Amino acid sequence: MSKKSKSNVSFKWAFKEFIWPRKKIVGLGLILILIRSLSGLVLPYATRVLIDDVTQQTDYTPLFILLGIVLGAIIIQALASFSLTQLLSVEAQRLIKILRTKVQKKLLTLPISFFDNNKSGALVSRVMSDVEGVRNLVGTGLVQLIGGTITAIITMVILINMNAVMTAFVLIPVVIFGIVAFKAFGFIRPIFRKRGKINAEVTGRLTETLNGIRVIKGFNAEKQENEIFEEGANRLFLNVKKSLTATALMTSSSSFLMGLATVGIMGIGGYYMMGGTMSQGEFFAFVLYLGFMIAPIIQMGNIGSQLTEAMAGLDRTQELMNMKEENDPEVRTEILEDIHGDIEFNDVSFSYEEGKEVLHNVSFKAPKGSVTALVGSSGSGKSTIASLAASFQNPKSGLVTVDGVDLSKVNLSSFRKHLGVVLQDDFLYEGTIRENILFPRPNATEEEVQAAVKGAYVNEFTDRFDEGLETVIGERGVKLSGGQRQRISIARALLANPKVIILDEATSNLDTESESFIQKSLSGLMQDRTTFVIAHRLSTIQKADQILVIEDGRIQEQGKHDELLAKKGRYHELFTYQSRI
Repeated sequence: MSKKSKSNVSFKWAFKEFIWPRKKIVGLGLILILIRSLSGLVLPYATRVLIDDVTQQTDYTPLFILLGIVLGAIIIQALASFSLTQLLSVEAQRLIKILRTKVQKKLLTLPISFFDNNKSGALVSRVMSDVEGVRNLVGTGLVQLIGGTITAIITMVILINMNAVMTAFVLIPVVIFGIVAFKAFGFIRPIFRKRGKINAEVTGRLTETLNGIRVIKGFNAEKQENEIFEEGANRLFLNVKKSLTATALMTSSSSFLMGLATVGIMGIGGYYMMGGTMSQGEFFAFVLYLGFMIAPIIQMGNIGSQLTEAMAGLDRTQELMNMKEENDPEVRTEILEDIHGDIEFNDVSFSYEEGKEVLHNVSFKAPKGSVTALVGSSGSGKSTIASLAASFQNPKSGLVTVDGVDLSKVNLSSFRKHLGVVLQDDFLYEGTIRENILFPRPNATEEEVQAAVKGAYVNEFTDRFDEGLETVIGERGVKLSGGQRQRISIARALLANPKVIILDEATSNLDTESESFIQKSLSGLMQDRTTFVIAHRLSTIQKADQILVIEDGRIQEQGKHDELLAKKGRYHELFTYQSRI
């Protein structure tokens, strides 16, 4: 799609989405702009009357009347400006809030693959920064652009009636300025669009840096992180520099052209006054009216730049809003009211990238309430199988079914309300232990919370805390040990009461005591639930109903612990190796 067509589409979308639904407010804002501008036109007229008429008299009454009229116009102008800010600026900020909410809501509907390919910091920028420009559409920006245009036209008509020759002399540089501004806006827009991307990348890297501060300090890597951030900041600077060049061109050209016009007006006006065909009052009025015509035109350049930046940000927002949702209602039509938990893989193949298959014709059954363990070397495809079972991914070929229903056709919400996940590095919010456990069911009763707490042996360590379950755990639970974080994650899963459980490396990298508690809590969690366990520690899965040995995206061996040991194959090799360590 060309830049021009993309621009047209974006403006139509922005007009339909933001401006037209608020046409009454925008219209009222336009009326206020005109009232403010027209009340300002009283001053040039009053100046001519003051110089040519009032000062030629000895009666002070006309002077007081004139001052009263000017004062009244100033009061109206001030009230219109205040009302305009209250009306449009507040509405613009309300719209930014609504749009941020919509973009965030849209983000959460996108598939896991989207988040795998985008930095979280960059996505934060998409939500918080890209939508900011909408204030220039619904706020005072667009209305001032329209109102300024109308004011300039009205003033131009007045100027033509006063002196057509002098007005024509002014219009020549104005037209040249308009051409320069139009060309500059075409140059600036792609720069602004690229700036949004660069800003998102720099923000994303900074977010990663702050989240990984312990690793950075542990490896003494501050210098290289500083260099990476400095390089990103420099790219952002060069982008801003390029746009400033175009903006400076508009500003300097307007100053130069208007300066030429001023010199010409002084010369022509001086000639007319010396010849007696123009009074001093008319000349001063003409100059003041000229200011009212030129000011909106120069202001249009600034507003045009703001609108160009806004449209660039909204282009990126529109691009995001048009992305295909994970839970496509046209495809995922099956609603699961309840599930037993029978999951089956039937000749499933999968690839993250075209032509690079990571799973090849995988078939197995995981009956209701069974425990299926996935073992194998790193990169063999274990997590991909678990991801498919959790509906985070869809097979490229073959079927994954739940209770005989094709999972790729199932409404995700109806399935995932029966799903629980406990990951190796499970995510905890900054907040209290109670808030993190309540995450899947905020309205759970205290009895249910306590049952989950005891089932996951969370009380074993919270009873030692002064604040108990109300203890604040810090960002991502940094104030807790790995075992404590895992038990909170298991309590969260217990409270959700799912039918299907995904355990991804849930017991790795834990000390013996923590692992003992985790094993006990996991036993309670897996009871009567269809469970998929990924574990490097083979000692933790000896009681599994079936063990799948995955190598190079295929099931190399399948069976119970004792059966696989007896085969003296890959599982025996892995188990023997770990037993020696």
